[in-house]
Amino acid sequence: MVLIRIFVFTAVVVVCLAGCVHVIPKEILSDVDREVSFAELRKSPKAQKGKVVLLGGVVVKTLNKKDGTLLEIYQTEIDREGRPVRLDVSGGRFLAYYKGFLDSEIYHNGRKVTVVGIVEGKKVMRLGEVDYHYLYLVIKVIHLWKDKQPYVYEPYPWGLWRHWHGDPWHPRYWPYWRYRHKKP
Repeated sequence: MVLIRIFVFTAVVVVCLAGCVHVIPKEILSDVDREVSFAELRKSPKAQKGKVVLLGGVVVKTLNKKDGTLLEIYQTEIDREGRPVRLDVSGGRFLAYYKGFLDSEIYHNGRKVTVVGIVEGKKVMRLGEVDYHYLYLVIKVIHLWKDKQPYVYEPYPWGLWRHWHGDPWHPRYWPYWRYRHKKP
């Protein structure tokens, strides 16, 4: 009996800890300089050149070029798993260059990403009618987060139940709502 309790406790702990695993491999995370904030990176990108940083955000634009893909991302905070959170608060935008092809239909506007990249400096590009100073990174690892499916609430079919269980005016026969994942 004691062995069963120990086994169940161990299984619960392992499952709970597995949910807190970071999406970026440990080998890459060990290279990341966590002392540098996004505000410091934006302020002086040349001074931070060559540092490996971990940033999260939401894709604004994807531009495929001959030799790679350039992502424009607005920065957000990330949680301990690396997932972008608080999407309505941003420290600004940055450019992330990937040496390879990223499909713009997959990496489209609104997708959440976590990026580990090497700081290359800054790049000035037009953003609307202003010249915007972007932090410029070369991507080592990128993680694309799945879109969460919204719940759709619909009435549960109950019409036949009243005939099987008696009184149709009893509250247990009134329609109630159940939910399911919306199918694409």
